[in-house]
Amino acid sequence: MPTDQLYDPTETEPPRTVVDGVDVVGSLSPSRAADFMACPLLYRFRTIDHLDEAPSPAAARGTLVHSVLERLYDLPAAGRTLSEARTMLRPILDRLIEAEPELSTMFEDAGGSQGEGRVDRAVWLAECEALLATYFGLEDPTRLEPAERELYVEHLLDSKLLLRGYVDRVDVNPAGAVRVVDYKTGRAPSEVFEAKALFQMRFYALVLWRTRKEIPALLQLMYLGSGEVLRYVPDEADLLATERKVEALWAAIDRATRSGDWRPHRSRLCDWCDHQALCPEFGGTPPPLPLRE
Repeated sequence: MPTDQLYDPTETEPPRTVVDGVDVVGSLSPSRAADFMACPLLYRFRTIDHLDEAPSPAAARGTLVHSVLERLYDLPAAGRTLSEARTMLRPILDRLIEAEPELSTMFEDAGGSQGEGRVDRAVWLAECEALLATYFGLEDPTRLEPAERELYVEHLLDSKLLLRGYVDRVDVNPAGAVRVVDYKTGRAPSEVFEAKALFQMRFYALVLWRTRKEIPALLQLMYLGSGEVLRYVPDEADLLATERKVEALWAAIDRATRSGDWRPHRSRLCDWCDHQALCPEFGGTPPPLPLRE
């Protein structure tokens, strides 16, 4: 199932909010929340069983492009060019493969044989270059100075549920208004699925509001696969509704955990799932649940 990976495994994870001594009921990120909403059984496979998944060219492409765009802003403004961004692709890919050697299995071997699901490295890198070119067509990085990049955020709700995740970019204008920016390497969703796409951004806005006591002025999703930008202005009612939704999701996850009833939900996303052989929807049988500690 292709998703944009937000955490760069070559980086040291930043320090988190101290929650020692607090009886935290659990933690939830936008990606895990999206897993449960898409298919409770997928959530179980990923979060409880920790089943291995084959490296995804789409997810790896997202990780690589995100990493380049993060590091682009380490350069002086005048050096933030498309040419420079392109030169960063291969060295960063090498670092990612060094950290996660299994990523190399995505590519055809040196002899040129084509294994199932493997991609041509040159073609794949050209696709990454095209995504970067689209980014430069959407905004001029020489005119921006982000306040934060790959920002780890978390907040402990009154219910003792820990919300956490990584924000691609946070901009603050001279007046102090905050813009939350997220890069997507896929295509923009149809209007029917816009609310689902914005859930992740509202999730981040909720955490930032609760931790910084200020509602972000703008949420911005940049779809590099189609060259479109989705902008949304959140308000307190939106974020309170998001908080209720997150609490309801966790209540549903808790019920499934206690009952052991992780029902699959069949959809078009199943086409990208690595676990069809274990899914009842495809004639499979899930493994026994791990013993709870």
